[in-house]
This record gives sequence, structure tokens and C-alpha cells, in this order.
Amino acid sequence: MTVPTRTAGYRVEVVPSIELLPDRLWERLAPADDPMWSRAVLLAMERGRIGPDGFAYLVLRQGPDVLAVLPLCLFRQLRLDDVVGPRERRLLAPVRRLFPRLLRVPMLFCGHLLGQGHVLAPGRLPPEAVAELVAAVLALARRERLGTVVFKDFAPAELAPLRPALTTAGFFFLPSLPDTELRLGPGSFEDYLARLPAKPRRNARSKLRRAAAWPGLRTEVLDEFAELLPEVLALYRQVMARADQTLDVLDAAFLAAVQSGDPAGRRLVACFEQERLVAFLLCFFAGTGATGARIGLDYRIAHEAGLYHAVHHAAIRLAIDSGCRHIRFAQTAYRPKLELGCELVEQWYAMTHLRPLPRALLRRVLPSALGSALAEALGPHAAALDTTFTADHDQKGSSHATR
Repeated sequence: MTVPTRTAGYRVEVVPSIELLPDRLWERLAPADDPMWSRAVLLAMERGRIGPDGFAYLVLRQGPDVLAVLPLCLFRQLRLDDVVGPRERRLLAPVRRLFPRLLRVPMLFCGHLLGQGHVLAPGRLPPEAVAELVAAVLALARRERLGTVVFKDFAPAELAPLRPALTTAGFFFLPSLPDTELRLGPGSFEDYLARLPAKPRRNARSKLRRAAAWPGLRTEVLDEFAELLPEVLALYRQVMARADQTLDVLDAAFLAAVQSGDPAGRRLVACFEQERLVAFLLCFFAGTGATGARIGLDYRIAHEAGLYHAVHHAAIRLAIDSGCRHIRFAQTAYRPKLELGCELVEQWYAMTHLRPLPRALLRRVLPSALGSALAEALGPHAAALDTTFTADHDQKGSSHATR
């Protein structure tokens, strides 16, 4: 399918699956050190039912050349009370009970549902090409009747080249929950511990001793874990039952697709009590980058046995031994991740609605609602994140993110 464009020489195709994009094209455009952008992860997303009703890829061409690729996720009826913070969810509870359909919103997400957003391009796109891509996004949203359009979790440096075209098209900008990233220095896991500040270092060694002292507890790194998938899913559901937001929820089909992929690109850090799986951290690897993507915990013993730190410490050790320069973790549990030595990675939404009145309402309501959710999630660490997205980002093409 081709989306009409306004400038001669440009055309945008809508491709329904990553399987239809050539391997060489994806390898050339995808971030080399961001494993969430591997074909295997995106194909697993398509094969699972993790939230979206559909996936697509906008391919911007000029003549025979591919200038950019932008992945999309289509939600026909996204539940707003599943993606806001706990305070807002409490306020929306009466609406959900009396008028549940009011909270179901058709929405188009641009970027990556499980990772940081990018427009994949071999270099900086010219302004007119960006304008064509944004116009194609809105045209697709109109055709699919998806009123709300969001560029999700873009770093300021990634969003800055898009900002003029997005602003012209009626988008406005909001800070999203930051990622967490641990930059790995030289040396071993012991060297990593030695570089931590005094209090986090003492706490880390205490957590390591706690896990080591728990009867029958051991941690393994698994290349193959098909037989553990039911237990993995059950532990993951325990975590999701306590989650503040549930935009995406991994399912058995996603996990099976990931497990059947290239072992070099993923590992399962698994923690056992005797022969029972009690915790895991699903990790992905690409180039010099790693991501601890999703966690599962048995809350029966999670705190007493220090399971959260056990799997994170094992993932950090694994990333160091694999030659990685950084490892990223999810947008939750900021206090323990900052104690591990992680830094906050600033991220932003660009959002609009196809109709003027809902767009004006979103502009009025969302900044305070998302600001409240962000402050609640970060707590005392909010000061560590600069959420001032100004014209300087456009002029300098730089980011205040602590990366």
C-alpha cells in the first residue's frame, strides 16, 4: 500500500510486517547497539498478542532509495486507565464503572512499543522528507480511524529533527517516563562494584550476601528455556498484576517466538529455589548494548531472598562478560536501578489528535496528568531528570539525556 505524498519524488509505502523488509535494509538502518530493534524482537511482537491490534512500517522512498523506516502500532480501543498512573486511575474508576466505552481510545503509536523510539534513517533527513513522513503518518491514522497519534519515547536528540514538521502538523510535546541505563566501565563485575559510591556499594554487597545465603537459591544464564515458558509467564504475570501501567503485556506467543530465535541475541537470567523458578530477567544483546527487558518475580520470597537484585546483578555480570558498554532496563522501579548505578535517559512524547477539539482538550489535560504520573514514578529522583525540551534541542541537535 502506498500513502500519497505532496512532493514529487517522495512516496511512502505501508508494509504490514518486518518479514517483508529486506534483511540488509534493516541491518543498515537499525541501531547497531540497541537489541530491542532486532528483527527477532519485532517479529516476536507481531506474532504475540501483547497489546496492539496491528503493526505496520512506513517506508519513505525517494526514487529507488529508502530514506527512512518508521514502525507503527495500531490500537483500535486502547484503555486509557491502563496507561495512566495510579492516582489518575483512581480518579477514572467511576467513569470506568459507569461509562467504560468512554475510556477506550483509538490510537496510533509511532516508534517502538517496547523500546526507545527512532525514525530509522542512514543519516539526518532533509526537512521536506520529514514533512512527508509526518503527513503519511496522519494520512494512515485518518484511513484507519485512529484519532490520537503519538510518537512514543523519543530521546530529545532523536525528536529534535522531527520537531518543526510535528509542530506544523499540530503535535505537542510531553515528557515520558525515562529509561534507565548503566554505563559499563572497564574490568570485571568486581570492578563495577568498586566504582559504585560507598552506600550503594555496601547495599549491593549486602544483597549479594542475602541471595547467597538463601537456602537452595542459585542463578543461571540459560540459552534455551522453552520448557520454562509456563513458569516464566506465571512469574511475569505476578509483576504485571502490581504494575502501575500496562500498555503492553507479553504473552506466551511472544515468549515462544523469542525463545526460538537466535540464542546469541537473547538470554534468560533465571533464579531457582531448588528446582523451582522464582525469578527471571529476559535480556537481549546487540553489538555493545544489552537490555534487561522484562522481569518476573515470585513475591512469596522476593524481598527476603533479594530476587530483584539477584537477577539484575547477574544481568550486569553477563553484560560485562559479553563485552557490552551499557545495559538498559525498563521504565519502572527507579530507586533500586539508580542504586545499581543507572542514569536516567530523558524521553519524550509528541502527540496530537486528528480533530481540533479533542486536540485542544489533550493539550489542556495531559501535561498535568502525565507530569503528576512522572513525579510519582520518580519520587525524589525527579530532580535528576531535565524535562525542559526547548528550541535549543532543535538548534543544536543535542540531548540533555544522561546517556
